[in-house]
This record gives sequence, structure tokens and C-alpha cells, in this order.
Amino acid sequence: MSKKIAVFASGSGTNFQVIAEHFPVAFVFSDHRDAYVLERAKNLSIKSYAFELKEFDNKAAYEQAIVDLLEEYQIDLVCLAGYMKIVGPILLEAYEGRIINIHPAYLPEFPGAHGIQDAWEAGVAESGVTIHWVDSGVDTGKVIKQVRVPRLADDTIESFEARIHEAEYILYPQVLTGLGVERK
Repeated sequence: MSKKIAVFASGSGTNFQVIAEHFPVAFVFSDHRDAYVLERAKNLSIKSYAFELKEFDNKAAYEQAIVDLLEEYQIDLVCLAGYMKIVGPILLEAYEGRIINIHPAYLPEFPGAHGIQDAWEAGVAESGVTIHWVDSGVDTGKVIKQVRVPRLADDTIESFEARIHEAEYILYPQVLTGLGVERK
């Protein structure tokens, strides 16, 4: 039986779009009510939910609401795809070993929110993409799969970023298949 997945995203949702084109997605969750990922979900007829941390008394209550949603749908695997919140102890404890994240750098190089920008500014010859298990650190979980992306001589930050995103769109489906998620 295929694993039931949910995708979490904070922004435009390009990785969500790629995942949803290849795999059944139970729902998408965003921590921003105005995130474009919600429009993508609507266009794909996939359920979506959004609520923001500021709507709750604290992060524990916010994360408990997320856990309740995941349990309601009996989600097996949470796929972070541009979800820009640190996963806290409530969500991590409930779903430990069942949350993966994609990061636009070759970890442990350039963790954090600006992996592409940080790699560009460091002048590296190559960066990459990493999919890893989520733990209590920032981009410190066990690596599942990585791919290198070279920085070409004529690159701009925009072309470098575009190639990193293209690598993401190939890597995420490979990893999900490897983790036992059945394709549509």
C-alpha cells in the first residue's frame, strides 16, 4: 500500500507542483494564507489548508493543529517543499522519522534559509540539492539523497538558481519513489 503524503510549502509551490503531478497528495499545507501554492493546489483539485503562527497563542498550539490535521488524514510522510518554518518539538515528536525536506544546497554546505544566495556569494564552483530527514536542527538531518549542480562560467545568480531548481524537480520524485510512495 502506498504511503499517504502531505506537502508543506510557504511560497509559490513549484516543488509541490512537481510532486503532485507524479504522486497522489492528500493535501497541501501552507503557513501563509496568501501563498501561491494554495492556488496551485486549487488548480490541481488538491485539498489545501493554511493557517499562520500568529493566529495561535504559541508555537506548540500551532504545531498541535498541524499534527491534528496530519492524523485526521492518516499521513505517512510529510514532504517539506519550501516550508520556511523550523519544525518544532510537537510536530517532530509526533512525526519523527516521517518528515523530509528539500534544501537548495549540498548539505552540510550552506544550511538555512538562503542556501542558493549563500553559495553564490561564497563563489563556490558547485553547490547542489539535498533531500534529508528532518531533525531538531536546521538542515542537519540524515541525508537521503544529494546531487551536485555546477556553477558555470557565464552563470548569473538567476541561471544558477534555475539549474538548482531543475535538479530539485528531478530529485524529489526519485526520493519519493525510493521511499515507497507509489506514482499516480
